[in-house]
Amino acid sequence: MKHLSQSLSMKTALSAALLSLACAQALAEVRLPQVFGEHMLLQRQQAIPVWGWAQPGERVRVQLHRQSATTTANAQGRWQLRLQPEAAGGPYTLRVQGENRIEFKDVLLGDLWLASGQSNMEWSLAQSANAEREIAHSNLPKMRHLKIPKSVAFAPQDDLAPAQWKAASAHNSGEFSAAAFFFARKLLRETGVPIGIVNASWGGTNVETWISRSALATLPEMQLDAMPLDAPAARLRYTQKMDAVVRAWQHSAVDESGAASQWKKADYDDQHWVTLKAPQYWEEQGLPDFDGVVWYRRDVYLNDAQVAQSAVLELGTVDDCDDSYVNGKRVGSICQWDAPRRYALPAGLLHPGRNVIAVRVTDNGGGGGFYGDAAALKLRLGDEALALSGVWKARVESYLDKGDPPPNDLPSLLFNAMVNPLIGLPLKGVIWYQGESNVPRAQQYAQTFPLLIQDWRTQWNRPKLPFYFVQLASFLPLEKNRLMGSDWAELRDAQSRTLKLPGTGMVVATDIGDAQSIHPLNKQDVGLRLALLALKNDYGKKNLVASGPVYRSMRVRGAQVEIVFSEVGRGLAIAKGAQALQGFTLADASQQFLPAQARIQGHKVIVSRPGMEHPVAVRFGWVDNPQQNNLVNRDGLPASPFRSDDWPGLTDGVKYQF
Repeated sequence: MKHLSQSLSMKTALSAALLSLACAQALAEVRLPQVFGEHMLLQRQQAIPVWGWAQPGERVRVQLHRQSATTTANAQGRWQLRLQPEAAGGPYTLRVQGENRIEFKDVLLGDLWLASGQSNMEWSLAQSANAEREIAHSNLPKMRHLKIPKSVAFAPQDDLAPAQWKAASAHNSGEFSAAAFFFARKLLRETGVPIGIVNASWGGTNVETWISRSALATLPEMQLDAMPLDAPAARLRYTQKMDAVVRAWQHSAVDESGAASQWKKADYDDQHWVTLKAPQYWEEQGLPDFDGVVWYRRDVYLNDAQVAQSAVLELGTVDDCDDSYVNGKRVGSICQWDAPRRYALPAGLLHPGRNVIAVRVTDNGGGGGFYGDAAALKLRLGDEALALSGVWKARVESYLDKGDPPPNDLPSLLFNAMVNPLIGLPLKGVIWYQGESNVPRAQQYAQTFPLLIQDWRTQWNRPKLPFYFVQLASFLPLEKNRLMGSDWAELRDAQSRTLKLPGTGMVVATDIGDAQSIHPLNKQDVGLRLALLALKNDYGKKNLVASGPVYRSMRVRGAQVEIVFSEVGRGLAIAKGAQALQGFTLADASQQFLPAQARIQGHKVIVSRPGMEHPVAVRFGWVDNPQQNNLVNRDGLPASPFRSDDWPGLTDGVKYQF
């Protein structure tokens, strides 16, 4: 035993020595952050910073094209140097020499754009319209794309998770951001300058998570002093919050007894359960910010003739996952938030009298529960369809064990993890597609969105860094449009108001939305319109028309309202296929908006409503889904929704809370 003990001690000592040597070697090795790599693109015509880590005092030499520069790592092991600006060109090799040698081949000099936002920016080329054809014709070696890995952090990070630059090709392009791909392709075709895209986007995220803590601290209502500073504190705060939400809603805690295993059974007594409407997100019905598992139950009474028919259970769309049962038997399960549920029921499962449908819904983030078209919820019995929309019994089983907080749980999480590591990288500009997740507090977005732009400009030390964004597309069924107010319209208005910042531009997308999907597949026009803004403002194409008509002013003349627009291009027009202008409403002193007639007169639009003798305010496209708007300029670019009044809105006073 003594010899065995001595042997183990020697092995332990040897292992410790080898580990110490390996650590020393790792410290001595020159390392660059993940934003550097083969196939990368560096910004032309600006000084080129190169930075990284090495052993303190280690000499580091950097070579690119015909340039060479040397520096020394500081006491913390960090080093940085700047190469002189270069013209567009390449491919070159970036060489970094210290105790070790790094080479990144196929490096281009061109224009680098940061593409950010939520799912409509993240949406890939492979998911978009005409994907197969677009990918097949995407061999563009002068286009480069870097997808930033999704990550959250409580403090600003100096590096990313491992990431890889890729050149556009039929093999790679399907993974690219579709909107960014079409933007870059248009710029590349028009200018010949290599274009790079850094894609830092995450579906469903709000604007507050993309803003630095220092910038948010300028808004007193953010109450950052109460923000958890690490993961354990955030986890405790989250569990306390969810416990309170669940108890307030169903007057009891989550199930910890295992009783939920009985909730699918037809003979289970659910008389003390609370209720939820379907379709409607549960966040709108007393479960704010709740992610987790909720059961729905509903009784259906059938007669002999009905149970003799073939039966299909149709549940519409469920966010995110469902496990569906009929009379205690599992009939289907899908875990895809936008997939319709249709489950054929086996013969004999239904019986005359009471039948019970039970659905276990799991939501992993964002909205939860049944959503979409109420007519899609039905029990189809032969040619008959029994409606299942309306009130269901409901009960929470559990809330999500999130581990690290999701990006929307706290402010600045994505800035810290996905933006801060990029700040040393020179940019040509930013393209942005986000806003859907901020609709419930649209009025506040008029503060927070400009704050984000100013914050990023400060971080990059570029006060006029070009920043182009996409206004929310049309969404939600037309029959849900109401003229008394719209939070979606208020968010679009907040975006329009952001154009007061210099160096910004907005793409109007009301004509290319999808009433049934928050992710319209036409990303070609989104990218093209973003590119028009950049070409006009940043590439010298001053004669381009890059915007649709923009509301400038209105004047009341008797019973008519005269509206003046800027950005009319070659003149105002009605979109192809339409006979008359649509989307205009008028209100008098009653503040009740009603549909109005409108006609084009030169560069103006004249609006009136029979019987309204004293109009005082006009709105255009002020609904959730303004896809019927058809005012364009003769270059085919649509007018943005607008209002002339400043009357109270639906989201006034609604503030961000974490």
